Amino acid sequence: MNTELPLSPLSTEPDGTATDRVFDAIYRAVLEHRLAPGEWLREAEMATEFKVSRTVVRQALQRLAQDQVIELRHNRGARVPLPSLEDAVHVFEARRIVECEVARRLGGRLTPEQLAELRAVAQAEQAADQRGDRAEAIRMSGEFHHALTRMHGNPVFGRLLNGLLPTTSLLMARFKVDGGQVCVAHRHVDLIDALLRGSAPAAAEMRKHLVELERSLVDTPVRGRRLRDAFAAYRDTPQPEPELP
Repeated sequence: MNTELPLSPLSTEPDGTATDRVFDAIYRAVLEHRLAPGEWLREAEMATEFKVSRTVVRQALQRLAQDQVIELRHNRGARVPLPSLEDAVHVFEARRIVECEVARRLGGRLTPEQLAELRAVAQAEQAADQRGDRAEAIRMSGEFHHALTRMHGNPVFGRLLNGLLPTTSLLMARFKVDGGQVCVAHRHVDLIDALLRGSAPAAAEMRKHLVELERSLVDTPVRGRRLRDAFAAYRDTPQPEPELP
């Protein structure tokens, strides 16, 4: 079973255009905490990193801004959003409306194949967490929620979640102690068990899960990082490390 998280909400094929490739990398870098909240995205530096023109980078940034994954500031360039705790209230309210309904609809109705997929994603998330692969654990956490929405079958819910997950990830990076994992793997196992029990338990467990995430947020300072570090996992070819003197 393929547990790959779709590269982005708009580009799901790995052999897309250069603009798709840059879009996908930035989307995933935000989702996986490789880019910090408030970090500036410099066109020239990204063009060099991805070996594309600044026009391609600009097109990707415009698409990301339309999806509210990044912000375009007049005469200043592109920036990763800096969500507030007030934003968290709105984001989690929206997620509860969407995802509790998804869970309610799926409760007691999942096929054996769907259950196997969810269990495989939860196991992959737990394995990544245990080996200290934080980016992979975050990615698989997002895939778990994506998978549930796909199984629900309403594409509007899917688009809504695509817009909410990056902001959730930024909130976790900014306000969760130690920038911790967006979700906890055992909670996803609990969700699977609740989905087996029926609609009401599934919706209640999803609500509990999302409320716990929201309550885990505390005011913490923002940490920056280099763009080269943020996009290292997405370059076509690895760059040689400079030799130490």
